[in-house]
Amino acid sequence: MNTILLGNLIKIRWIAIFGQLIAILFASFVINIEIPFFEALFVIFLSVIINFYSYLEERKNKTISNIKAFSYLLFDTLQLGILLFLTGGIINPFSILILAPVITSASYLPALLTIILSSISIIIIMILNFYFIPLSLTYEFILPRIYTFGLVASLIITVIFIAIYAYLFASSSRKISNALSVSKLQILNQKKITEVGSLSAAAAHEMGTPLNTIFLILNDLLKDKKLQADKSILKDIVLLKSQADRCKEILQKLSKNPLKLKDKFLEKVKITDLIKINFDKFNKNKKLKIVENFQKNEPEIIFKDEIMYALGNIIQNAILYANNIVLVELTYQMKNVIIKISDDGKGYPKDIIDKLGEPYISKNNEGMGLGIFIAKNLIENMGGKIQFYNSKDNRAFVEITLDNSILRI
Repeated sequence: MNTILLGNLIKIRWIAIFGQLIAILFASFVINIEIPFFEALFVIFLSVIINFYSYLEERKNKTISNIKAFSYLLFDTLQLGILLFLTGGIINPFSILILAPVITSASYLPALLTIILSSISIIIIMILNFYFIPLSLTYEFILPRIYTFGLVASLIITVIFIAIYAYLFASSSRKISNALSVSKLQILNQKKITEVGSLSAAAAHEMGTPLNTIFLILNDLLKDKKLQADKSILKDIVLLKSQADRCKEILQKLSKNPLKLKDKFLEKVKITDLIKINFDKFNKNKKLKIVENFQKNEPEIIFKDEIMYALGNIIQNAILYANNIVLVELTYQMKNVIIKISDDGKGYPKDIIDKLGEPYISKNNEGMGLGIFIAKNLIENMGGKIQFYNSKDNRAFVEITLDNSILRI
């Protein structure tokens, strides 16, 4: 399913219909050019029928399939071709409009369908150069053959150029849009995980008090001599206490932070902690070395899912390509925090280093190539900067610069 709304095609076709009607009426009754008037009206009437049919289709489904969108654009191309045949052929000034369906197809439809529509448009242009009904002007109008050839060639070249131009830019835009959607979804999931952890800890805390009260009452009941004499009641009390113990164990599990940090993790945390967490999450057999370039103890920052997820993507990538060690250099300056992450692998290939940060660029073509793209966008959306480069000894480096005001140190 593409993103073409059928309603937009209907509106554009109505504009084309009214424009064609005005052009036919103006040529026939204002400037007195003899054209096959009723035949032209019939061709325009076919567009009216198609538009009413499209309106009925829109009431069922506002979006349409690629094939159906292609069919509508093909009809528009053929309809315009027939009108041009009736009104002078390729020398008709409105022949340039044959580009409109091609541009729409290149912007929204797959490459194969765009190639087919472009080919049909080129065939129509070539046919119109030889077969058409000449305009009956009041004076003789003869174009040099070389000019006619140039007009045909220019239209054909324009169709090809516009199709490629529109497709490349639209394809790039679609890739970026899809990649951003993926990054937003993953950040949303990260936030939900954090929220679930917070709710779990809060629920465990709130339920702890009534559960302690239950234990106090159960212990008193177990000490009661009258109840001890009734073994059936005593058995039920023991069972009730065992289930209460089970509830206590479940609450203790819920209250444990899955990231193995204290509860204040959701408020403030150190960047080195985030690095270690993400390294432990993705590491299998590599080693982590952290170099801290600051004089006093490392300051804490306000935890943000964006930082957590961005660092996670970059560290996962470093682990994937490292031979043995992932090195992280952390520097706190007056206004900035600089994080340099490198590995002892082969470095970035020269053919992709300038493209890093774009969607679907993968070092080994095995993944989707979205990890670095997501990390780059998360950091830049926070006002930070990220750079990718190889060192002199050909080690891959990722340098992240974050403003202290962003981190609220």
